Amino acid sequence: MVVLEKAQVIAVNNKKVISSVNRDFTLPSVIRLNNYISRPFKKVILTRKNILRRDGYKCAYCGRSDLPLTIDHVKPKSRGGEDDWSNLITACLPCNNKKGDRTPEEANMTLRIKPFKPNFITFIINNFNRVNEHWKPYLYLK
Repeated sequence: MVVLEKAQVIAVNNKKVISSVNRDFTLPSVIRLNNYISRPFKKVILTRKNILRRDGYKCAYCGRSDLPLTIDHVKPKSRGGEDDWSNLITACLPCNNKKGDRTPEEANMTLRIKPFKPNFITFIINNFNRVNEHWKPYLYLK
């Protein structure tokens, strides 16, 4: 895209080079498109795996990660609790069984984390553990 003048190089990775027959190019780290085509933002899909990722594979009640983990409804489904990001958390089997069909307050259990709907960008960053330093200003991380 840079060679075809459809994009401009903003930052380069000086450690990597792309070679062609006639020329060497430093590998771009950040490019800016000359013409932007709008695309809708991606959403994080509500799945068991994504709930476990969001909660760091730890029980939201006791913080343990060495036991089998389940998905728990903070407000039980039998009481109108829904399947959404703000009502689902990761729980170990003992905590899930202890809580049963009650709210955390009724079971005298406290949540270590408040369930939330993750942002797509931060969700990716948290799951890949590292982000190129050149990208941070463009991902609103600096």
